[in-house]
Amino acid sequence: MPNSDSGSAAFGQVVQIIGPVVDVEFEGKYLPPIYQALRITSEGFDVPTPVDVIAEVQQHLGEGRVRAVSMLPTDGMVRGMKALDTGGPISVPVGEGTLGRVLNVIGQPSAIRFIVTRPRSKSSPPNWKCSKPASRLSI
Repeated sequence: MPNSDSGSAAFGQVVQIIGPVVDVEFEGKYLPPIYQALRITSEGFDVPTPVDVIAEVQQHLGEGRVRAVSMLPTDGMVRGMKALDTGGPISVPVGEGTLGRVLNVIGQPSAIRFIVTRPRSKSSPPNWKCSKPASRLSI
């Protein structure tokens, strides 16, 4: 759980971007633990496409810096963007509501939905149906 001096959420600042790897610097002595999720946003920056990326802390670099791996493309991300420590690891929903749904690595649903129907006989495999035609799928 973030424990900055003011008791509010801990914020850092992006200092380096190398492909999917992002270095974030935090003020004071606070460093988020390894495997903690960070949310990096372009709030306050004039960028063509808004940035809202989840990254996972992988390494403590020292001097208040951590190295994180982004779960989404870092296109448009620039140094100085705000990084919020979410207070926990990356989590994905599970249970009845997610059955048949395709989720990305951070748990956001895709427009694609698979439906499994019962096989006609015990020897035949299940029948898979997709909500979008194969020609319209973008992977």
